[in-house]
Amino acid sequence: MPVRRPVVRHDHVGAPHLLSSLMEPRGLLEMALLPASLPLLMAAPEGDGHPVLLVPGFMASEATLVALKHFLQSKGYDVHTWGLGRNLGFRSKHANALPQKIRYLHHITGRKVSLVGWSLGGVFSLYAAQSAPECVRSVTTLGSPVSVETSGSQSPNAVKALYRLVSHRLGASAHMMQPKAKAMRERRRLAIPTSCLYSLTDGVVPPQEATIDGDPALHENIRVPGSHIGLGFNGIVLAIVADRLAQPESTWKQFAPQGLLKRVLDVTVRAPRKATALAAT
Repeated sequence: MPVRRPVVRHDHVGAPHLLSSLMEPRGLLEMALLPASLPLLMAAPEGDGHPVLLVPGFMASEATLVALKHFLQSKGYDVHTWGLGRNLGFRSKHANALPQKIRYLHHITGRKVSLVGWSLGGVFSLYAAQSAPECVRSVTTLGSPVSVETSGSQSPNAVKALYRLVSHRLGASAHMMQPKAKAMRERRRLAIPTSCLYSLTDGVVPPQEATIDGDPALHENIRVPGSHIGLGFNGIVLAIVADRLAQPESTWKQFAPQGLLKRVLDVTVRAPRKATALAAT
């Protein structure tokens, strides 16, 4: 009888590799290559029309979500962005406003809302889902620091310095100490399907912070190729997001790529870490 192994964080230790951080501008190349992903995107499953809320990353505006938004709209989803302007770090007014927007979308559509958050937007998405779990269908994070230790973020010093300058002089750790962050800090995972996409060559958020521990019936970590700043324009990432959103609400299953997407991942990711694979007893 097969049993499922627990979902575990990636075992990387420390900051992202220096070379990955230096090569982050390659995200611009990923953007330029997006049209080449058209066959992959066309093969992605169609949606069922339920509402999807997109949340941008740190220092990013809703304009950075344009590829995700138009692609998911083309698949038939009712796509919305958070409507709070540029993401300048964890702010209480945003943390409080986002659950209200989720409840509003749930009310006017009569359907649960799927959340897709890029980088810090993924953290916002999980916070919001904690406040309005009855309105949330699923959460998908893209290179998001969802498992930061109390000792502090392992992101590059330049990123932490920018966060201190723009958001809080004590950095991200000041926000992780807030009561709203307690559940995430103590690794208490929501009973909501959650997919964390991460890259070993992410130069901003290291793999151990972008992945989660959890229940394989509801949680998963999916390795993708690419940079941090290119995640929202990465054709492979977009195809995986569409696959996750297309999961039936009551019968969510872990990611199992098929067809062209599987072949592309076999080539680009090679042998991904199978922490969540089924093991025979």
